Amino acid sequence: MKKKLLIVSIIVFAILAIDQIIKIYVKSNLSLYESNPILGDWLVMEYIENQGMAFGTKFGSQVWHKLALSIFRMVAIGAIIYYWFKQARGGARMEFLIAIGLVLAGATGNLIDSMFYDFAFEYDACMPFNELEGSGVWAECQFGQVETRHTGFLMGNVVDMFKFEGTWPSWVPWIGGDQVFPAIWNIADASITSGVIMVFFRQRKYFPKKKSESNETTEETPAVPESEVVDSDEVSKTEALNSIEKKSEE
Repeated sequence: MKKKLLIVSIIVFAILAIDQIIKIYVKSNLSLYESNPILGDWLVMEYIENQGMAFGTKFGSQVWHKLALSIFRMVAIGAIIYYWFKQARGGARMEFLIAIGLVLAGATGNLIDSMFYDFAFEYDACMPFNELEGSGVWAECQFGQVETRHTGFLMGNVVDMFKFEGTWPSWVPWIGGDQVFPAIWNIADASITSGVIMVFFRQRKYFPKKKSESNETTEETPAVPESEVVDSDEVSKTEALNSIEKKSEE
């Protein structure tokens, strides 16, 4: 178990380090919506922030909405750690433990943003990704007052930067010409997704079904003692003799 813990811990901390290094670099060096090619025109780095869950989805505008989301992440992280130890002690496959570690790393990476980024970086209420209608928090900006999000511990945005630019061929029904994957994501999002995909496609390996004893073993037919075994030829001869005797008596 110690070896498994060490391997998964290295993977988790490596993902967290890469995730945070990229986020800090992007937030410190790129302008909003600035796009830089990574793999030609297919994969680009574009700086944006989101206030909610993975891939830019929002949760709500009230202070308790964001707080509830951050607390949920903390509880989920604690549950994942507990589940990981339980599976490790139960002798789970190393591959499955790594999949759990990927989900853990991703959830923790995005939580770090919400916990500390409002303190580590200067807050600009007038940035488009900080606007939040219905929050009740107003800020004076260049074009007038705008409602902005709540700030503080567990209230920060999550930094996203990776974007696929590929589009579906025009001949594809309904989605032709649309982006294949329009959301902007980060390493933490990719880590969570990878872990979930591993569990989804490999669940038969991770959770093998235990066959019942009745299915594993066939019912044994009681053995008949040799002394009780009757030769079919002898039975036929006996029946024939009995038939001849009956006819002679008649």
